[in-house]
Amino acid sequence: MNDTAFPAEARALLGPRGFTQDAELMEPWLTDWRGRYSGKAIGLASPASTQEVAAFVKLCAAHGVPIVPQGGNSGMSGGATPDGQGRSVLLSLRRMNAIRSLDADGMQATCEAGVILQTLHEAADEAGLRFPLTLGGKGSATIGGLVSTNAGGTQVLRHGTMRAQVLGIEAVLADGEIFDALAPLKKDNRGFDLKQLLIGSEGTLGIVTAATLRLLPALGGRVVMWAGMNDVRDARRLLVRAQRQCAQVLEGFEVMPRHALEAVLAHSDGARAPLSQPHEWNALIEFAADAPGANQLMSMAEDLLSQALDAGEIADATIAASEGQADGFWALRDEIAPAERAIGPAMQHDISVPVDRMADFVAETLPLVEERFPGMRAVAFGHLGDGNVHYHVLAPKGAVRGEWEASEGKAVSRFVHDLVARWGGSISAEHGIGQMKVDELARLDDPARRSMMRAVKRALDPQGLLNPGKLLPDEQALAPEGANA
Repeated sequence: MNDTAFPAEARALLGPRGFTQDAELMEPWLTDWRGRYSGKAIGLASPASTQEVAAFVKLCAAHGVPIVPQGGNSGMSGGATPDGQGRSVLLSLRRMNAIRSLDADGMQATCEAGVILQTLHEAADEAGLRFPLTLGGKGSATIGGLVSTNAGGTQVLRHGTMRAQVLGIEAVLADGEIFDALAPLKKDNRGFDLKQLLIGSEGTLGIVTAATLRLLPALGGRVVMWAGMNDVRDARRLLVRAQRQCAQVLEGFEVMPRHALEAVLAHSDGARAPLSQPHEWNALIEFAADAPGANQLMSMAEDLLSQALDAGEIADATIAASEGQADGFWALRDEIAPAERAIGPAMQHDISVPVDRMADFVAETLPLVEERFPGMRAVAFGHLGDGNVHYHVLAPKGAVRGEWEASEGKAVSRFVHDLVARWGGSISAEHGIGQMKVDELARLDDPARRSMMRAVKRALDPQGLLNPGKLLPDEQALAPEGANA
């Protein structure tokens, strides 16, 4: 690669707004938002259209320049951060932020990759609709990033992950060709579902530039409940009861241990415990319905909690008396991660096991982790109904942030991931692999599955230019068949 030719051609192609090497402008985007990964880049490209993305990718292919796509830079696994070699170019999709169309009758919207999730929520709301995926980072997460990582959130229980929301997709492939599958076809039997191949591929197979997404009717009402119980298995029993009695309105079901709730209460000004007495485990449940079913939600919630109390599944419960109180309940859940960060270093794992085994997994493995690593505290919270919890192991007192994660923390994660594998689970439920879990995926993944992923990567990105070092190690993704066997 000619060190001067590529930047000059990129600048001529994209213009001064579209390509920069200004260190000050690039600096915020070269480190992930958690501060764990930093890298270097030749420059920052910010194309304004799919056609500009395609032309720029062709330029990169001609010069052999690796591309690191980036949306809102709010990922949890370092998937949008370049390495330290400085050979890659950072490709920002943030200027592509148009909602191309919103069809209220068809209940769908076509959004460019740079559209902020909250912006889509607001646009859908104005049309009397809603987009059924939300998460804590909705103010910065982009549609392209959400598609590329197959994001989850707190409504997966009822509506599914991002994969379930995508009706069509547009992407630029490694050779600069535009893959246009934006049409929301309900039936299409032309072979492989290629849009699904791109969803969750973390920019390693193609660069998502737009997506057609499904929308739902606006909520007519919701009821939010908080229940306390002695055992996480009781939370599972409550979940099963809710699914049997109220599946059509069960929007969310989150669990939080006592330690996590107390951390939030200590960290957040004005936060209040929903129940008068502490409980070892807490469940946050939301029922939601559009207008025709909204008037039944309160009676359904009261019946559920009454029966669960009679059955001994919960020790106490309350129902939010207002929208403000309901938002307060959810704020307690959303503040767990920052509250724990304030305590000190932690190894954070985004794991899943089969839904019916999750409560047993949590109950049986938390003590194993604490026994194996004395002085550490293991905490699990999150989406029990999805079989996905955030499994954090807090460092012992006195641990130095940065040093502990790089030493003992690695052994902790290896131990946790081994447990997950033995229970038939996944080491990444909703945050992706990025660069953080590449080695662990290579160590634990099924050989046949890994071989298939390598073959797809070789076929679609033979030069290995799309987000190198993410999801698959470079040498595994690109080595010719039989090489280094």
